[in-house]
Amino acid sequence: MWRATILTLFPEMFPGPLGLSLAGEGLARGAWALEARNIREHGLGRHRAVDDTPAGGGPGMVMRADVLAAAVDAAAPPGDARPRLLMSPRGAPLTQARVRRLVEGEGVVILCGRFEGVDERIIAARALEEVSIGDYVLSGGEIAAMALIDACVRLLPGIMGEAASGVEESFEAGLLEYPQYTRPREFEGRAIPDILLSGDHAKIAEWRRGQALELTRERRPDLQPPDDKKRG
Repeated sequence: MWRATILTLFPEMFPGPLGLSLAGEGLARGAWALEARNIREHGLGRHRAVDDTPAGGGPGMVMRADVLAAAVDAAAPPGDARPRLLMSPRGAPLTQARVRRLVEGEGVVILCGRFEGVDERIIAARALEEVSIGDYVLSGGEIAAMALIDACVRLLPGIMGEAASGVEESFEAGLLEYPQYTRPREFEGRAIPDILLSGDHAKIAEWRRGQALELTRERRPDLQPPDDKKRG
């Protein structure tokens, strides 16, 4: 079973959205497992302190390496092969390819930072992989962790109704997804493209790929669509 373990100061945030829709249905029937562990259980002193002032001065507080090490060790003891992730805006951008590699494993252990971040030494000491979901800063890693887990869970066997649903969508072939349409045939003067109503599946597939290429070149040239790579 694919297992996600979250280390957080706010375990009550989970499952949150992960308890609803496809992910929630899968969680309820045991298709995957979620555990949210409170970092403060490993805090120091009567107040369970988890942070301290930054070395060298500066604003805010930094999460302590010793506290986080105890939390990681308790959640992922020796023999736990799951990757240890740290949600961080300075991490490598999360991609669909990385999501698919995570899905192939046993699950993930995710550390959610707060305050000004975590002591740098915990990253090396516990081999944490920093992962970012975008070029912006959140109040903590929890929402980013939810996004990563949702991206993974939806690809697990039996979660989505159609296997093709996880293949013909944005980023799966280095492209953004082609436009989608449904009834009514005409909406406020805008009609469904005739090709999609033709019944000619080969031409429909060709049209969809052309649309995906055009959208990708226009909106995300950094993705370098496959056809462009061949020409380069």
